[in-house]
Amino acid sequence: MFAKPTERRNFLKLTGAGIAGSALATAATAQPAPAKTEASPAAGNPVDVRAFGAAGDGKTLDTDAINKAIQAAAATGGGIVRFPAGSYLCYSIHLKSHITLSLDPGATMVAADAPAEGAGGGYDPPEPNPWDKFQDFGHSHWRNSLIWGEDLQNVSIEGQGLIWGKGLSRGDRDVKLPAGVGNKSISLKNCRNVTLRDISILHGGHFAILATGVDNLTIDNLKIDTNRDGIDVDCCRNVHISNCSVNSPWDDGICLKDSYGLGFARSTDHVTITNCYVTGGYEEGTMLDATYKPFVADVKVPRNGRIKFGTESNCGFRNITVSNCVLEKCRGIALESVDGAILEDVTINNLTMRDLVDVPFFLRLGSRMRGPEGTPVGELRRVLISDVVVSNCASRQAIIVTGIPGHYIEDIRFSNIFVLHQGGGTKDDASVQPPELENEYPDPNRFGTLPAHGFYIRHVKRIEIKDVEVRPEKPDVRPGFVLNDVDGAELIHVKLPSIPEVPSVVLKNVKDFSVSQSKPLADTRIESTEMKTL
Repeated sequence: MFAKPTERRNFLKLTGAGIAGSALATAATAQPAPAKTEASPAAGNPVDVRAFGAAGDGKTLDTDAINKAIQAAAATGGGIVRFPAGSYLCYSIHLKSHITLSLDPGATMVAADAPAEGAGGGYDPPEPNPWDKFQDFGHSHWRNSLIWGEDLQNVSIEGQGLIWGKGLSRGDRDVKLPAGVGNKSISLKNCRNVTLRDISILHGGHFAILATGVDNLTIDNLKIDTNRDGIDVDCCRNVHISNCSVNSPWDDGICLKDSYGLGFARSTDHVTITNCYVTGGYEEGTMLDATYKPFVADVKVPRNGRIKFGTESNCGFRNITVSNCVLEKCRGIALESVDGAILEDVTINNLTMRDLVDVPFFLRLGSRMRGPEGTPVGELRRVLISDVVVSNCASRQAIIVTGIPGHYIEDIRFSNIFVLHQGGGTKDDASVQPPELENEYPDPNRFGTLPAHGFYIRHVKRIEIKDVEVRPEKPDVRPGFVLNDVDGAELIHVKLPSIPEVPSVVLKNVKDFSVSQSKPLADTRIESTEMKTL
C-alpha cells in the first residue's frame, strides 16, 4: 500500500497522533469504566457501552461488551447505544433492529488486526453463498465485517466519531479470505429504513460501506478516506446519498451496483446522489485532517475515485439522478451495463470535474454476462447529461458512448457542457481503430488511445449533443467527433477547434445525421453514409 517507508511513517503519525490518536488520548484521561452490569436499560434511555464493560482504551478488545450493549437495548424494543470518547478495539459488531449506534466526538471504533491464520477468533466468518461465482468475494459475503446487520429495520449509525478499519483487508477480487479476516467497515444485507449520518470512516477495507438489498437508505454528511471502495449500493431501492466527501484513490468513490449476490436479480432503483465531493488524488487520511497531501509523482496509484454504475449489473439501474457534485483528481462518471442490466431513466447535471485522469463520461453497454446462463444482453437508454464543466482532463481518450454490434445504446442527450482537455493527439492516434471488447471487463483504459478528442460514439441510436464546446489546451490533430454505426445523431451549437486539414467530424456507417449552428462546421444533413468527413 505504501510506496516508501516515509509514507507509512507519515500515515501512522497521522492516524496515531491525529485522527484516531485523539480518541486514544481521550480514552487515556477518561474516568475508569463503571463496573460491568447485566441489568437491562430502561426503555428509551441511551445505553452506554462502558456500562457493559467496554474499556475504550484502544488495547482491550471491546467486541463482547459492545454486542451485549446492543442486545440489551434491543431487548427493550430498541434505543441508542452510545460510544463516549475513547478508542474501542473490535471484531465483528452485530447490529439489531431499532438500534442507533451513536459515536460521540472523540469516539473511534477500531477494527482489530486479524489473528494469525489458523489461530481462531477474529471477525465472523463469511457466510456460505452458492451465488458467489457471479461477483467478487467481497460482494458475496457480509458477516466478515467490522459492523454488520442482516434482515433488520430502523437502524442508524451516526455521530461525529470515527470508524477506523485499521485491521481490515482490502481483498482481491475472487480471492477467498482466510477465516477470521474482515474486509468491510459497515455491511448491511436485506434491511430497510437505514440511516448513516455524520460519521467519518478511515481505511475502510474492501468497502467502507456495502449495502445490499437495502430499501429506504439515507447516507448523509459522511467523510470517507479509504484504501478501496467508499460507498457501494447494491440491489437497493429508494436511496439518498448527500453531502458526502470521499477520497478513494485505489477504487471507486460512490458506486451503484447490481450484483447476483442475493441469489436473484434485483434492480437498484430510485436513487439520488447530490452535493458530494469525490476524489482519488490525496494520500489516505489527508482529506480527513484537511491537509490534502497529493501523491508524489513517482507513486503508482490509479487515482480512481469517481461515481460509477456497475460493474456488477445483473438486473437494472432505474430512475436515478446525480446532481451538484464535484469530482477532482480522479476518473469521471461511468454508466455500465455488461451483465444484462436495464440501465434507464438517468439524469446527471450540475457537475464540475477537474484534473481528471481519464474520460469525463463512459457509457458502456457490453456482454460480459457474469451471471446465470441464458441472461440476455441488457439495455442502456434514456440518459440526460447537462450543465458540466471539465478542466485539465487527460486527452488520451474522449467521452465514450459505445454499445456492441447488434445492441445499441439509445436516447442519449448531452447539453451545456464545456470540456477543456490537455490535447496533444497525433495523426497516428487519429487512425486508431478501437477494439470492440464485447465480453471484457468494462474499463475505458482497455480501449487504448481513441481516434477522437471530444466524443467517440459507436453502436448508438438517437443521440443529441447541444451547446457543447471541446477545447484542447495544446493542438490536437484528431477529429473532435468520431461516429461509427450510429442511427440518428444531432449536433446543435457545438464548438470545436479549427485546424487546417483536420476534419471536425468523422462518420462511419451513419444514418440520419445533422449538424447546425456549429463551428467550424457548416449546417449539414446526411441521410446515410458509409464514410464521410466534415
